[in-house]
Parts: sequence; C-alpha cells; structure tokens
Amino acid sequence: MPNPQTKSQRTSQQVTVGALVAAFLEQCGVKAAFGVISIHNMPILDAFAQRGAIRFVPARGEAGAGNMADAYARSTASLGVCLTSTGPAAGNIAGSLVEALTAGSPLLHITGQIETQYLDKGMSYIHEAPDQLTMLKAVSKAALRVRSVDTVLGTLKRAVQLALTAPTGPVSVEIPIDIQSALTTMPADLSPLPIEAARPAAAALDALAERLAIAKRPLLWVGGGARHAGAAIRRLQKLGFGVVTTTQGRGTVPEDDAGSLGAYNIQKPVEALYQSCDAMLVVGSRLRGNETLKYELKLPRPLYRIDADAMAEGRGYASEQFICCDSALALEGLADRLEAANYQADPALLADLCRAHEQAVAALTDGLGPYAELVRQLQSVAGRGFNWVRDVTVSNSTWGNRELRIFEPSAGVHATGGGIGQGMPMAIGAAIGAAVTGSGRKTFCLAGDGGFILNLGELATAVQEETDLLIVLMNDKGYGVIKNIQDAQYGGRRCYADLHTPDYALLCKSIALPHARISRLSDLKGLLDEALAERGPFLLEIDMLSIGGFKSAFAGPPTNTVTQIPALAK
Repeated sequence: MPNPQTKSQRTSQQVTVGALVAAFLEQCGVKAAFGVISIHNMPILDAFAQRGAIRFVPARGEAGAGNMADAYARSTASLGVCLTSTGPAAGNIAGSLVEALTAGSPLLHITGQIETQYLDKGMSYIHEAPDQLTMLKAVSKAALRVRSVDTVLGTLKRAVQLALTAPTGPVSVEIPIDIQSALTTMPADLSPLPIEAARPAAAALDALAERLAIAKRPLLWVGGGARHAGAAIRRLQKLGFGVVTTTQGRGTVPEDDAGSLGAYNIQKPVEALYQSCDAMLVVGSRLRGNETLKYELKLPRPLYRIDADAMAEGRGYASEQFICCDSALALEGLADRLEAANYQADPALLADLCRAHEQAVAALTDGLGPYAELVRQLQSVAGRGFNWVRDVTVSNSTWGNRELRIFEPSAGVHATGGGIGQGMPMAIGAAIGAAVTGSGRKTFCLAGDGGFILNLGELATAVQEETDLLIVLMNDKGYGVIKNIQDAQYGGRRCYADLHTPDYALLCKSIALPHARISRLSDLKGLLDEALAERGPFLLEIDMLSIGGFKSAFAGPPTNTVTQIPALAK
C-alpha cells in the first residue's frame, strides 16, 4: 500500500546517519556493496538491511571485500562500494586500495572510526589506528573524514564525485561511530554531484588533426582511460587507423575485429609493425613498464598523447603533442575534423596489421604446448558475453592477458598492480555485478594455486552468495613463475617456491562447492559442460603436474635483457 506521507513529512523524520548514508548510495545507483560487519560500521549496515535496496555481500576479510568492490566497479562501469571497520580492518584493505588506485577503479571505501571524543588522542582505544587518515591517503586517490553530523552528506557527495572524476580512483571516507548512530533529518536533496569531463581545446584538436592528416599509417594505442570511447575509436578505424590495446583497454574494440591487434602490444611481430607506422596516438594509457618492455619498446614516431591526467605528459615516453582532456571527447573531435578533410589512411596498413596479429597469436599458441587446447575450449564455451577475471599467475601472463578474447570494455578484469591472490575475490565482485545488473554474463576466473590460497576464505563467500562463477585453478603446487625466474636469472637455484597445497576436492566438499580435477585435457570438454550446466560457483582444477608444463617458460615481465645472478662464494 502506498505511503500516504508527503515528501516534506518524510524528509522531516529523524533517521540515523547510517540510514542517510544508505539512502545517498541508493541515489548514486549503487546496487551492491561489499565488506565485513563490525561494531564500527553497524549503523550503516543495519540501514542497508532495513531499507533492502542495496545487496550487501559479507566477505571473509577486508582485503577480499576491497577486491570484490573493485571488480564490481570495473565490470559494471559504475561506482564500487566497500565498508570496513576502523584500525586493523582499514589496514587490511590497503592492498586492495592500491590495486584499485593502480587500475583507476571508481571505488568508495567507507570505514568506521572510533568515537570523536577519543579520536586522535593516542589512548589505545579499541580499533584505534594512529593517524589512520594519513595511511588511507597514501593508498587512495583521496581520503576524507566526516567531522560532524551536518557534514556527512557533503563529504560523501564530494567523495563520490572524486572517485568518478577522471582520472578515477578509490576514495576513502572515515565516519566515526558516534556520528553513524546519531539522529538527523533526512535531507530533501540526496542527488550526487555532477561529474564533469575535461573538454579539449579546439585549437589543440585542430593542431593534432593537422598532424595526423599527413600520416599514412597511424596507430591508436588504447588504454583503460579510453574504455568509454569505443564509438569514437570506431569512427577513426573507418578512416584506416589501426588499434592496439593495453590489458586495461581490452574489449574497447571487440578482439575479433580485423583492425585491432587486441592486447598483443609487445610481441616481436607487433614491434616490427610499429616501425612501419608513421604516427601513434596514445589515448588513456600510462604506457606502463610491463607493457613497454620497461619503456624500451620501440613505438612509432611521432607519438601523440591524450589523457585526463595532466601528469601523464612525458611519463615513460616523450610526446610531440599532449592534450589533457577526456579521451572520448578528444577522439570525437579528431574524427569530426579528419572526416571533414576526407582523410583516409593507407589501406595496406590493415593487411599488415592482420599479418602481425596472426604471427603473434601463432607464436603464443605454440608456446602454450598442451594448454592451447584449454584456451580453445574455454573460448568455445564462453561465447561473447562473459566476464574474464584473472589473477597474477603464469597462465595469465602467457595467455590470459591476451586470450580469451573479449568483446566489451567492461568484460576484462585483472590484477593490474601485480599482486597475487586478488583474482578470485575480484571474480566474486564481477559475478555479483552481473547478477544485480541483469547483464547475464557468466564470470570466468583464472587463478594459480600459489596466489589462490591468499584469499582462500572467500570461496565460502562465493558459495554463500551463489555466484555464477567458474574458477579455473592452474595447480602446479608451487610458485611457477618464481621457479622460472630462478632458472633464468639465479642459475637454477630454486628455493621457497614449493607449496603445501590443499586437497581441493576435500576442501570444496566441506563447503558444498562443486569441483572437478582434470589430469588429462581429453577430459576437458565433458567436465566443462558439467561445470556450466548449472548456475552457481564451480572450481575446475587443472592438474598441471599430470598434464605437463608449457612449451615456453615464462620468467617474469618481458625485458630486452636478462641478467644472470652469480652464485655466492662458499
């Protein structure tokens, strides 16, 4: 039955600040949040439960909760939300915030804080952390503290605006527990602040368009900051521009598009192609070291850059022109100008790009040895609408960052900062995002046994939340990449890389998680069909010790040189 109260009557009612927080997040379009319940965030979570509009996912640890919120943000292209307690709990999420900061994920981290009367007095109060706000500032885009009931809404509005304004990133907000539980009047205006996109200067676009108009073989290097610029990129593709992406930019152009190299950006055939190009426009990318052979990758010249972060200018590579603005607005403006000039690139570029891509794919496939069949089968069952979430593991570094091929800019999620163990909780966040948005995407997670055990408790979260998730666990009972690095750079002296590994069949049985172990890849198709027959979580364990290793060993991020470390004299 409809509530007969008028809007003015409703807003005059006294509610807790926790209820105000929940109501504001609802106005921001938040459909799910992640965290661990505590005495220092209960007023907010009590409001979540009472209002029933936001699904709260109770993680088993704050680190996992942060990864879940991060992947939710990336896979839904919206604001991720995570709630923690203060002190040790806020410290536990630090690594997850570093990952979100590295990836530029728009994430709101709300943490409790002790009562204001004891705050910053060094009294060793329960859950107190000395100078917690400074700690959070070090691992967030920004960190704010609510200092009174009257400033709660304004602080939250500013935090969300900061998180969603490019360059996007995680923003932490401390709310002391006495303020969370205080009574206040529900404000009439809960709407979030506008998000302004930096517009490019017309003169700068004119100059860049003139420079690109004389190029015959131009390439676009697309990073994560251009994931929303797909329509403009397609317009430039029609003019003959080739495309290559970073791992963060994957799916901005569908990876079966003939005019795209996908994320094959450092392979030898691709580097050779670069040298035949006469211009490169880098859009929304930091040109990170692990994707440029530690800044030694030979990129085409002249090199131009567009980025929302003014501090990106000159990082890693000097550029002939830099425009600080929103990438989609800039590319639309360039397309307008080049179309008006009837620009068309050399059509031979596309044929050469396709050839380089085929050569790079063939080399990668050959190096996989028996695991080429795993990639083929996974691509076959995944289709086009799925989330592809990866942890840092040998398999991701060799193939996961380039294959499976993805077709939407929000479909790919990986541990950008290189921290292991984050993939599985990220996959939970992506699966929750698919559930609450109704996208219909199945989430596939690629993990290695070394990192997997770091957040092992989150398997219980996956089961409890009935996540539609297939985990492909590559199990070689050790840190495979560390062993390869030790072989390549430390004279084969292996140490500390062998791991005591759980019996995953027994572990999964204990938490009611369906599981299958593959010791022969000839069994893969049938077990994949079994894993995908029903919605919900499934752990597919790949017994690498039985199947064998890769044909080519991966020994860390690619470089142009490998230094051998001599043995110490005895």
